[in-house]
Amino acid sequence: MARTPAQQRYISAIRNHCLTFGIGPAGTGKSYCAAALAAEALEAGQIERIILTRPAVEAGEQLGFLPGAVDEKFAVYIEAFRDILNERLGAGTVDYCIRHGRIVAAPLAFMRGKTFSSKNFVILDEAQNTSIAQMKMFLTRIGENCQVVVNGDVKQSDIRGPNGLADAVERLSGLRNVYVHEFERSDIVRSGLVRDILDCYEPDCDEPVE
Repeated sequence: MARTPAQQRYISAIRNHCLTFGIGPAGTGKSYCAAALAAEALEAGQIERIILTRPAVEAGEQLGFLPGAVDEKFAVYIEAFRDILNERLGAGTVDYCIRHGRIVAAPLAFMRGKTFSSKNFVILDEAQNTSIAQMKMFLTRIGENCQVVVNGDVKQSDIRGPNGLADAVERLSGLRNVYVHEFERSDIVRSGLVRDILDCYEPDCDEPVE
């Protein structure tokens, strides 16, 4: 599954911690590794449900501007995860799991009031677009014996003001059973062009997160 040593360390961290933060630039495999592990655990019967969520904010667009019901609108936001799950489980199995509530995808706002229970594998993607209050709300949903992965790039936030991902990493990095894995530009596997593009836009983007 892992294509780089950094991905292998990230995969090991997810397997051995209740809460894992994966931070770093696009193209490093953060989402792929998390979704592939979730699919593997579901297929093996180690978990009962995959929960996929992300803030419904991207490049200035919001759900209200997209056609269709909430599920149809949000499908646009988790299409990349759907592709990964289809690859690992097969499209038919993924469709079945979605219909029977074993794979659940919903906007972050819909997580309020829920508890991530035992045998849930929860992935929060694009977490740099959460506010501090949203991140706190999400993290306080964590129940016993579930796995939670929070992914994002703290330098690519589309919201104004402080983002919840950077704040959470600073607050929680010293806690037991919490792991913060930071990918660097050299870990990008999507293409060499992506690294070159980031070099042009962010010449100093490998500085550590403060």
